[in-house]
Amino acid sequence: MNLEGPADAAARVLLGMLLVREGVSLRITEVEAYGGSGDSASHARHGRTARNAPMWGPPGHAYLYFCYGVHWMLNVVTGPEGDASAVLIRGAEVASGLEIVLARRGAAKATPQLCAGPGKVAQALGLDRAFDGHDLLAPGGLELRPGTPPARVLAGPRVGIAFATAPDQARPWRFADGESGAVLHRKLLGPL
Repeated sequence: MNLEGPADAAARVLLGMLLVREGVSLRITEVEAYGGSGDSASHARHGRTARNAPMWGPPGHAYLYFCYGVHWMLNVVTGPEGDASAVLIRGAEVASGLEIVLARRGAAKATPQLCAGPGKVAQALGLDRAFDGHDLLAPGGLELRPGTPPARVLAGPRVGIAFATAPDQARPWRFADGESGAVLHRKLLGPL
């Protein structure tokens, strides 16, 4: 499986793929693409740092960061080594391991929004900083596996990036499975 390429193209490829760890399998339903230093919404906009080093490759590795001191956020690195870009996993559906996900999320029952949101995805998979830089294409730990691509893809602007320039805020680099309930801010999305 080759994930190397422009972040927006790789983001669409990731829709429908599976994230697998310790008896849990999540089908990816919503993603956001982030380019390198030329993308003012990207963590790479100020260059390479200790925090964002995994974004610089190789592709197929995880980039995790702690957001607002509350949630871990999982990204899949997509650029060629030395060229920062990554795709944030914004939402997923539980394909297997529901009881484990409910326990990790502290939820009483399954709902379409159980893993809708990047913090919820990382929590459902039990992720922390130990997975930063992890090879998602190698067996063991956290794995990215082929899945079922969506029949209909929606696209729209990324969310939560008010600090970015207006053109970068408007980029239609958020993609979602048009048939899934595990998608946030749906009204901002339209047909691809």
